[in-house]
Order: sequence, then C-alpha cells, then structure tokens
Amino acid sequence: MKNLLCFCLLITGCTVQNREFGNTLSLEGNWNFRIDSLDAGIAGQWYLVAGEETIALPGSMAENGLGYEVTPQTDWTGSIVDSSWFTADEYEKYRQPGNLKIPFWLKPVKYYKGPAWYQREVVIPDSWAGTQILLHLERPHWESRVYINDREAGKANSLAVPHVYDITGFLNKGRNLISVRIDNREVVPVGKNSHSISDHTQSNWNGIVGRIYLESRNLLHISDIQVYPEPRNQHARMVITLQNQTGSAMEGNLSLQATAFNTDAPHQAPLITVPISLAGGDQEVEVEYAMDTGTRLWSEFSPALYSLDARLNDAAGNTLDQRTETFGMREFSPEGTRFRVNGNPVFLRGTLECCIFPLTGHPPTDVASWEHVMMRCREHGLNHIRFHSWCPPEAAFMAADLHGIYLQVECSSWANDGTSIGDGGIIDQFIYDEGDRILREYGNHPSFCMLAYGNEPAGDHQETFLAGLLEYWKSKDRRRVYTAGAGWPLIHENEYHNGPEPRIQHWGEGLGSIINAEPPRTTFDYGEVIAPYQVPFVSHEIGQWCVYPDFSEMERYTGVLKPTNFQIFKETLEEHHMGDQAHDFLMASGKLQAICYKAEIEAALRTPGFAGFQLLQLHDFPGQGTALVGILDPFFNSKGYITPEAFRE
Repeated sequence: MKNLLCFCLLITGCTVQNREFGNTLSLEGNWNFRIDSLDAGIAGQWYLVAGEETIALPGSMAENGLGYEVTPQTDWTGSIVDSSWFTADEYEKYRQPGNLKIPFWLKPVKYYKGPAWYQREVVIPDSWAGTQILLHLERPHWESRVYINDREAGKANSLAVPHVYDITGFLNKGRNLISVRIDNREVVPVGKNSHSISDHTQSNWNGIVGRIYLESRNLLHISDIQVYPEPRNQHARMVITLQNQTGSAMEGNLSLQATAFNTDAPHQAPLITVPISLAGGDQEVEVEYAMDTGTRLWSEFSPALYSLDARLNDAAGNTLDQRTETFGMREFSPEGTRFRVNGNPVFLRGTLECCIFPLTGHPPTDVASWEHVMMRCREHGLNHIRFHSWCPPEAAFMAADLHGIYLQVECSSWANDGTSIGDGGIIDQFIYDEGDRILREYGNHPSFCMLAYGNEPAGDHQETFLAGLLEYWKSKDRRRVYTAGAGWPLIHENEYHNGPEPRIQHWGEGLGSIINAEPPRTTFDYGEVIAPYQVPFVSHEIGQWCVYPDFSEMERYTGVLKPTNFQIFKETLEEHHMGDQAHDFLMASGKLQAICYKAEIEAALRTPGFAGFQLLQLHDFPGQGTALVGILDPFFNSKGYITPEAFRE
C-alpha cells in the first residue's frame, strides 16, 4: 500500500505539454530520495525499488534540508586558506556543538558529498509509441547515472551543459521507474578550487536544478542547428543536423526563415527551401542563408537577435518537425592589439562571476535572475563578464544576448592545487569533451565571444597541451576568440592574452607597488607592460581591493548559506569595544576602495592599444578567506559608499 500511495503522489501534477511537433512530460515535483553515503547503491541495485524519503526537484539536497550537520571534520571541496582556526584558542568557542562557525566562507545549513539517488515513477503516454524519448536534466551536480527500471541507460559528467539521455529502448509500455544517481564528489580532478565545484562560492551541492522533463520526438527530426554568422556579406552559414531513425530513406525539404524579434525596426529575412534526401542515422545539411540588406547586427549598443524557424517537410509538404533557434549577426575578432565587433573597435570593461549565489547555493536557471546581474553590470559601466572556472546555464547566455554583454566562458576547471593539465590524466580528455559540449550547446549565442580552458593551470606540459587545444577549437568554430587559460600561459597560439601583469599592485609587492610607492598621477598607464605582445591583452583579476564587512548584509542570508564568517568578525569587533564603529569602518574602507579601483581602471582606459580589463570584482567574493573585494554585496546590492553613476564615470 505504501508503494502504491507513493506512486499516486508522484504522478500528481505530472502534465503532458502538447507542442505542434512533439510532446514533453514535466518531471518537476516530488521525487523519492535516498542518500548513498557508503556508495552501496549500484551493487545493491537500489534502482529496483524507490527510496522512502522524498525531495522536491528542481532543487538541491540543502534546499530540501537534507544532508549532515557541518563539523570541524566536514570534508570540504576547496582548500582551507588557513586551518589554524581548528586549533587556535581564540576560536575554541566557535568549535562547540551548536555554535560551529566557519571563518573562511559561507556555512551551508546542511552538507553532503557523495552519491545520492533520485527516483520517480512515470506513465509513458500511449501516443508516444513509435517515437524517440529523451530524458532532459538541465543542471545536475555533478555526475549523473540513469537507470530505467532494471537497466542502466548511461552516465554523464558535464558541469556545463544539460545531461540528455535517449531512453527509448529502455522503457516499458505504461509505468516505468526512473532512477538518477547524482555524485558530487570530484569525479574528474578539475581542481578542488574550481568554481564549478568549490565550497568557496556556490557550494558543492548535490541535486538537479533547471528543467527536468521527458521529450517525445518524431523519428525523423532536426537534432541540432549551428549558425555561423557572416555579417560582412550579410550571410549566415547554417549547419543543420537531421536524424532519421525510421529505417527507411526519406525525400523532402528544409524550410528556413530568420526574423529579428527585439529591434525597433523589424526585419524578416527571406524564406528559403532546401531539398534533402535522408538515409538512416544522422546527416548534416549545410546552407548558405542570405539575410539581405536589412540585416540587423548584434553588439552592446544594439543587441539585435534573430529567431530562425526551421521546418523539416516530407515530399508531400507535410511538416514532420519544427525547431526554432536564436542567434545574432555578430563578428568578434582581434585586429592588432584590440578587439573589433562587426568591424568597430571595442574596449572590454569586465568583471568576474565566480558562481556566487548565497540563497540557493547554485546558479539560477531563469532569465530574470540573470538579467538582474547583466543590468547591474551595465549600470556600473561594464560590458563584459568572465565566468571564472565555470560555464553558466542557458539563461545567462540569453540574458547577456538581450543586454549586449560580451562573455568569456571557461571549461569548468581550475587545474591547480593537487591536479594539472597536459600530464596525461583523465582531466585532459575531459577538457576537450567539455569544450565540445559548450560550443555545441551555447555556440549560437552572440554574447559568447571568448573561451578558455579555465583558470591558472598547473602542469609541466601545459603549454603543449593548451596549444593543441586552441588549434583544435580554431579549426572547429570561428565564432569567437580563444585563449589558453585565464592568468597564464601567454603562448603563441593565444588569440588574446589574459594575464595579470597590467595592474597597480602585484602579488607580494607590498609597499613597493605603484599605488603605494609612487605619488598619485593621471599619466601612468600599462603601455610598457603590453608592448611586447602583438595580440589583444586583457588584464586578469585586477583590483582585489577589500573593504570592511557590512554587517547589515547578514539579514539577507535567508537561504542555504549562512554568514557565520561575518558573525565572527562582528563578535570580534564588539569584544574589542568598537562595535559602534562598524559602519564607519565600512564607509572609510569603501571610499578608499573606490579610489583604488578608479586608479586601476583609469590606467587601463588610457593605455594605447590595450584591449580591456577584468575586475576581481564588482561584487564580493565570499571564499578563500572571505574576500570582500566588491563595491556591491554578493546579491549585487549597493553598500552605500559609491553610486552606479559615480563608478561608471
């Protein structure tokens, strides 16, 4: 009776959404759940019987109040900056049960690292017979393994793109049990400080967020569209992958039409029809699509977007499948030591995004949340975001498309501190695979302008490995520019350098730096630093000017991460009888911070031939010792000591 009751509850709210040429079955809602802390589930065949706990998806274990209490023995993902707090007498009271506080980053309400099982019974509609059926998991963290009834359907370990499974051959008619095993251990050594997995920022969460659904597709369908804009001649080269699983050849045509949908002056490109002849399996069709003289170009000043309507028709004119794809007519290219967008010079004014989302502990998958981030950047005069050692979900690209933000994306890795690249480890193939996945999934977005392996790599053979990677990317996709890594190495194959040298305070300089040792002046620039290089140079993680904590911020942490680090700072200040001065310390340090950022940014702006900068960063970084480097808090709210207008100047 219990199992039957669970099944009835699971099916409630599971609706089929009819589309013109396909159906989807939402799997959002309550799933059965079971922690597998001893990693016994596969051997024990847990996929045969649903667990008795429940969890709401999309979501994480922490959002559902599942996991373990944090202790001094918690096995974090990410290096602890200074472990002396475990033994120092002054922190003894913060190690007591019920009062444990973490001074180096935000403390999760619950923590778990390991495998966990998510299970749901579904009924496959009779109308789906004779179709291809896919399971979509938009943002699992991290490795997923899928079982349908009593068989494994596959596994995936991407940190960047949806995990999609073809489960057609595993399903029974009617009722089926879907089991998804999620493992958030470091299944590939991408680097424990990588912001794709580290507890320093988003947290090393276990779960599935974003869209979760089944999709039924016609056996004859469009499986992929890649659009390669050529704005100079008002053309777009389109590579369309068609899939034929019917077992029979097919004659028909593709109809294509692109329409600008977010511009003041509407533009509809011509409707064209391309004859096709399909054998079995996958087949690529390449089309040169003339946009005509009314083409709208995408840039930060006019982020015009097109919707491509693609239809697969049989010989009788019946539409078998239809797909829409968004793209922009944009060329982002180096010219000398500067970048150009559609032939016009551009200076990158950038910040980092290190996957900092304290309320959920994971990145949002809705466009509105990302529009908030993009608009705050624009308000402060920025046009560029670097995603440090991670790749955001689809919604971030969509928001950047709409608001004209140039993005640097990275392949989920900071291969340092215990790992390296180019030394023959499994991470080497992972980087190639992750790059392929990112280019395929997000390549049509005009905001996706730059790609790097990741951040600050280690490895004796890194330069050889990264040189090969860059040549591979260049031969595969010319829609963006490529660099080996953020920070280093500055190798010949880079189409632009992303290095730390152009800054006014280098690591370890202390009082010997430009900003400390020399009088303030408005004539200093980085000309001598970039003179040896013949490609665009974008400065890496400049700034890093810290301020005193804003204790009024603490009340905003209403989600899965709590500011116990701030509690320690506040209590320490009060113990020294200066609690009433906290706001003064914030304002004084904030005003100094703004002056330092002004000196840093304006030196970059007045450097001839310089390509741009990337701040660390517009908003605070909560990890690695608590780095309050932002003029905004982690929620992108102002701290009150500088306005967007003043910063934008």
